[in-house]
Amino acid sequence: MAEFVLSAFADEAGGGLKNQIAALKENGLTHIELRGLDAGNISTFTAAQAKEVKKVLDDSGIGVSSVGSFFGKIRITEDFSAHFDAFRQCVENACILGTPNIRMFSFYMPAGEDPAVYRDEVFERLDRMADEALKCGVWCCHENEKGIFGDTDDRCLDILTTFEGKIKGIFDPANFIQCGVEILPAYEKLGRYIEYMHVKDCRMADGFVVPCGRGDGHIAELLRLFKQKNGKRFLTLEPHLKVFDGLKDLEQNGGADSVKEEFEYPSNRAAFDAACAAFRAILETL
Repeated sequence: MAEFVLSAFADEAGGGLKNQIAALKENGLTHIELRGLDAGNISTFTAAQAKEVKKVLDDSGIGVSSVGSFFGKIRITEDFSAHFDAFRQCVENACILGTPNIRMFSFYMPAGEDPAVYRDEVFERLDRMADEALKCGVWCCHENEKGIFGDTDDRCLDILTTFEGKIKGIFDPANFIQCGVEILPAYEKLGRYIEYMHVKDCRMADGFVVPCGRGDGHIAELLRLFKQKNGKRFLTLEPHLKVFDGLKDLEQNGGADSVKEEFEYPSNRAAFDAACAAFRAILETL
């Protein structure tokens, strides 16, 4: 049985790194999936900046579950060379930060076109990224995301079977729901390839992200299934209940449709705390 280790995208709590650390510790979370920080997105950091972040985290007793990078979040028709050069620095940073995981994606597809047309180009790029990361003992962990090649369970399966032993999977139920994918059948297909889980719930009817247990993510059942894996497994909470700083840098459309604020929270920290409470309530049922 898996031993769950709790992490979060703490940039959704607001503020800089020290405020993110406080939000994690006050909610009983031991790890962070680094994304937005004081100096910007972790994907743009130099090695020197990464070392400064590592020291602050170590002094606070917070570990790094993964680098929440934006690599693979460019259009497949865009030039790859500069993107790949930046990715190489991110691999070095992952080593500095003490995590073997980099969250990444499989490139935005042109609207209205068949993703199959771009499969060869996508897979060539993924192969280069995986090879570069594995040189340093770091894994590319592919997240399903709206609009990229791997936005459906079938295309994720194509990636994860083709690159078995080179790329691992992240399962994000809310992102699948927003693509019309049923969650439990998707996990049945992909479960053996999933390295860690993003905990984020969503309603199928309207695509609203909601607190855990209020959507169609079957979060409790999903975690019961994930519990059947072996070893330490990260559960990374990704609240997405309120617009947060840096969101526009993460989404193709600037985040306009990513976070729909159905629930009223006075601050980003309040939304983060509410998401943590709903997450804890689900864990207590397992």
